[in-house]
Amino acid sequence: MSIANIVVTLEKLEKMHKSLLELALAKTEYIKQGDMEKLDQLIKNEQSHVAAINTIEQQRQVMVTDYLRAKGIALTDTPSVADVITAAENSESTEKLVSVRERLIALLNQLKMQNDLNQKLVMNSLQFINITLDAIRPQQTEQFNYSGAQIRGNNEVAKRSFNDFKA
Repeated sequence: MSIANIVVTLEKLEKMHKSLLELALAKTEYIKQGDMEKLDQLIKNEQSHVAAINTIEQQRQVMVTDYLRAKGIALTDTPSVADVITAAENSESTEKLVSVRERLIALLNQLKMQNDLNQKLVMNSLQFINITLDAIRPQQTEQFNYSGAQIRGNNEVAKRSFNDFKA
């Protein structure tokens, strides 16, 4: 396994994450507009992107594991690209690997910030909906008798005052 193959795989991951970031940006607009149909379609598209990213990530892990084993490096946890960078000897391929890794990390940070923003927008929308529903719903008034038990049913006796009764 060569570093060039790992670089190609990381570039695929970078391309897929860029596409995912574009979807996250579009999602922000749909949330702001309240366009649920487009948002639903976008989420389905986003799920297919995530599935493809998971597949590529599994390939990357296998490649990194194979590379490190070929170098005779004992693996303790899930091997990372940083482990490959430390084990690599060729400076040119290492520079490419470092460059792609840094771009991918920056892209992941952007994606995380955009997803955080989308989550906050959705939460604000839900809070607004709850406040609106609370304002529209009639307030329930609970009636209690002298013992503190709630009166059940729609009983006329419960609605009368003490002065309404005749001796």
